[in-house]
Amino acid sequence: MLEVKNLYVGFEGKVILKGVNLKVETGSVHALMGPNGSGKTTLSYVLMGHPKYKVMAGQILLNGEDITRLSPDERAKRGLFLSFQMPVEIPGVTISNFLRQAYNTLKDRKLSLLEFRALLEEKCKELGMDAKFLNRYLNQGFSGGEKKKAEILQMLVLNPKVAVLDETDSGLDVDALKLVAKGISKFMTPEKTVLVITHYKRILEHLEPEKVSVMVDGKIAFEGDKNLVQDLEQKGYSWIDKK
Repeated sequence: MLEVKNLYVGFEGKVILKGVNLKVETGSVHALMGPNGSGKTTLSYVLMGHPKYKVMAGQILLNGEDITRLSPDERAKRGLFLSFQMPVEIPGVTISNFLRQAYNTLKDRKLSLLEFRALLEEKCKELGMDAKFLNRYLNQGFSGGEKKKAEILQMLVLNPKVAVLDETDSGLDVDALKLVAKGISKFMTPEKTVLVITHYKRILEHLEPEKVSVMVDGKIAFEGDKNLVQDLEQKGYSWIDKK
């Protein structure tokens, strides 16, 4: 579904990604872990086509298609989604209006206002969220947990093929973490793919990834199954350097 081949990326004159190779299979939850500054968030931005990052070499393939040079909107239309680590506030734009515009831009079949409202309320119900939430301005005055819930709501509504979740679990209390994990589980089908970027095992206890990749100093240093999460929790990332 999603493959990164020998990817080198620069930012402000510095090489951040140094030959990343990563393959995320269809129908799987894949965890990407690593210490601060290892390049995980940079990779998420590059996957989505952030213009400030320069791809120096390598490829990004989505369903076998090279999307390395495509714009973010073209990647989104092909089914790629990014949940941001720190979502921005957009005053004056309600969640409902924002998501309807995004949905009707991405999908061939446009929904009427009433049809889309019904879809939104259905997804809110699945997440256990109050529908009043939809009338608030996007992320304005939101707590950290509310911002992450709004990101998961976007994922469920837009229904992409591949969801890249950049530290969606950061700053969440126990209840919010369970709600976010529930949303991710509802999203998953045999045709979908989720790449979860995280430091910690908390969210992975709910999702149980089929594969875990560890990024160190701008490249994938080690890979394993879900048992690798427990090893990292006990031994830290310095253990990877010794392998």
